[in-house]
Amino acid sequence: MTKSILLVGVGGQGTILASKILTNGLMEAGYDVKMSEIHGMSQRGGSVSSQVRYGEKVMSPVIEKGKADIVVSFEKMEALRALDYLKKDGTLVVNNEEIPSMSVITGEETYADDILEEIQKHVNAKVVDATRLAAELGNEKAANIILLGTIIKAMGLEHIHWDSILEANIKPQFLELNKKALKVGMDAVA
Repeated sequence: MTKSILLVGVGGQGTILASKILTNGLMEAGYDVKMSEIHGMSQRGGSVSSQVRYGEKVMSPVIEKGKADIVVSFEKMEALRALDYLKKDGTLVVNNEEIPSMSVITGEETYADDILEEIQKHVNAKVVDATRLAAELGNEKAANIILLGTIIKAMGLEHIHWDSILEANIKPQFLELNKKALKVGMDAVA
């Protein structure tokens, strides 16, 4: 059975790196994996999404609306935008962080105060303060690996040797931090 994971965020949050590490780990574990990325002006704080599908045989990297087993949002507004991709019994993990998008910065949209409340009306979301937790570890940029840890735990992928996957994908000077961040993320949804 094919599983579908949608990662959404804003440019610069490490969404693509997290999805690449996830994809490498899944392939290492013997799954057929397909990944698709969308960079919407990601260099300028635009929306970024990555779709990862894995199983015995995966035909397409594209997740249809209402078919994602898990949606992990690196930013609150992006969670609201991605809600319609989540299946009825799916899992939503939201990083409790606000990053005004270009449309908010330019005044086209306003950033709603009640995003988490709005999301909770539709689905039971797990809110994680990944950015704060990463700062406590010593570097806010590790929030993406904390969120990767939430995917690993929620999808039951702990059996994969993630330390070696991190070693192959993370610069040595950031390796220990990211190993800790992965554990923090797994514990956050335990």
